[in-house]
Amino acid sequence: MPVQLHRLANGLRVVTLEAHATPIAVVQIWYHVGSKDEVPGKTGLAHLLEHSMFNGTRRHGPGEHSRLVARAGGDDNAFTSFDYTAYFEKLPAARLDLGLELEADRMRNLLLGPEEFARERRVVQEERRMRTEDDPESALVEQVRAASFLAHPYGQPVIGWMGDIAGLTVADLRAFYDRYYRPDNAVLVVVGDFRTADLLARVERAFGAIHTPPTPRRRRFHEPEQRGARRVTLRRPAKLPFVYTAYHVPTFEAADGPALEVAAQLLAGGKSGRLNRVVVEARRIALYAGAAYDGDAEDPALFTVYAGVQPDHTPEEAEAALAEQVARLGREPVGARELARAKTQLEAAFLFAQDSPFYLATTLGRLYTTGRTVRDLEAYVPRVRAVTAAQVVEAAARYLRPERCTTGVLLPEAGAAPPPAPPAGGPVR
Repeated sequence: MPVQLHRLANGLRVVTLEAHATPIAVVQIWYHVGSKDEVPGKTGLAHLLEHSMFNGTRRHGPGEHSRLVARAGGDDNAFTSFDYTAYFEKLPAARLDLGLELEADRMRNLLLGPEEFARERRVVQEERRMRTEDDPESALVEQVRAASFLAHPYGQPVIGWMGDIAGLTVADLRAFYDRYYRPDNAVLVVVGDFRTADLLARVERAFGAIHTPPTPRRRRFHEPEQRGARRVTLRRPAKLPFVYTAYHVPTFEAADGPALEVAAQLLAGGKSGRLNRVVVEARRIALYAGAAYDGDAEDPALFTVYAGVQPDHTPEEAEAALAEQVARLGREPVGARELARAKTQLEAAFLFAQDSPFYLATTLGRLYTTGRTVRDLEAYVPRVRAVTAAQVVEAAARYLRPERCTTGVLLPEAGAAPPPAPPAGGPVR
């Protein structure tokens, strides 16, 4: 993959990939700051700042950023995660300069007025209310994450705790912006129909004059090993029970990472996945069930397994059924056909996604922001292909153990709630 990495004198890294199949360009700016960089009592800053980045600069008024992009025939948005905050424009290639100019402008010229701040804070509070406070399953997921991490801020919700959001100030937001929104803490990714040499000159014009202040020391976190099972029980007005379990695991770069990726696919690979075949269809204990491996996190994170419980079954039955399928991975070598199918599914999903300039830009941005490179992207398929049945057993037996697990159970209480659905994953917007 002809990805190129460049660096401006002010420290801004620029990742480019020419793609001439269609006359479009994707511009993304990734800041290496997310909810894990917030201190206790000030959670929600990264996400609130993401919202506030659309409220205007000294050059462009509130909302003008998105209006200009739409007028040019494009689309824009942003997202926040534990590790990063990213902003993007999808534009006709002829209007690529607009995306560069807009992102360079708000990198240092953001206006944070008290009225706009108060309005965005109310928006975020309402978003939290809808997505977490009033969503029993999301509330359980949040509580399980909080119980899983004692020292690492991955236990803090990306959107922030409600009490913390209420206490945030304009001064808090300004200090956070000044500390982290800077060229040497950002990765600019451009994928699309352009010539790299010409693009770099345009990037230099847009971003080159932005000053980089002294670099602050970045905090690093280390979660102590979990040596005993933990439990969370949540009672909420819900239609049906929900079970959510989380195991501490290393990232994909670790030796066991690809085997854990395959293990998650064996459990949750669509209709052919073990959870669907056994827990949902054969035994009918769950309405749905799934698993996910958070292998692309910057720091070691979680392998999660969950199920929405059928009305005529109990949470205990669902929990036992999930635990049994996880335990099988660590004691019974998977058959050759099932292993091949899981690896083929992973490879196909990976390759199909390469057709999307936006997906490619997002993948490259996530990689370079979290200390990886295109070499990690190129190594994904070979590493997955090389996974053996014995390696899956070894990885599952090592990491997916009861003493490394936090189990959450949602128990319905009187009151109405929406029908259960798989928990929403990914970044918050």
